[in-house]
Amino acid sequence: MNDAQTTVAELRDLVRQFVGERDWVQFHTPKNLAMSAAIEAAELMEHFQWLTPEASLKVASDADEKAAVGEELADVVCYLLALANGLGLDVADCVERKMAKNAVKYPADQFRGRYG
Repeated sequence: MNDAQTTVAELRDLVRQFVGERDWVQFHTPKNLAMSAAIEAAELMEHFQWLTPEASLKVASDADEKAAVGEELADVVCYLLALANGLGLDVADCVERKMAKNAVKYPADQFRGRYG
């Protein structure tokens, strides 16, 4: 699987199948999934906690660290896909709507090259 050839629906199905095979749906309340995503996001942040901004950019060139970061990223994504499955949210629609809102809130001509 890779990003260029895998759809969000295929990833959602992969998560749905994994969860279903283990009978974990009973534990996958929106509260539990949101909390789990936040916990995993904190574990992702630990990889960068004491690094300078410059050092954090070098993670991409360290194969072992990049793989470890990838595992934490996958944990976050899997919990969010499980949340989307549980709530019946269309991920692509959610992202598209949010980006449209952001485009109004942060017009490119006013925010290019600066944040906030």
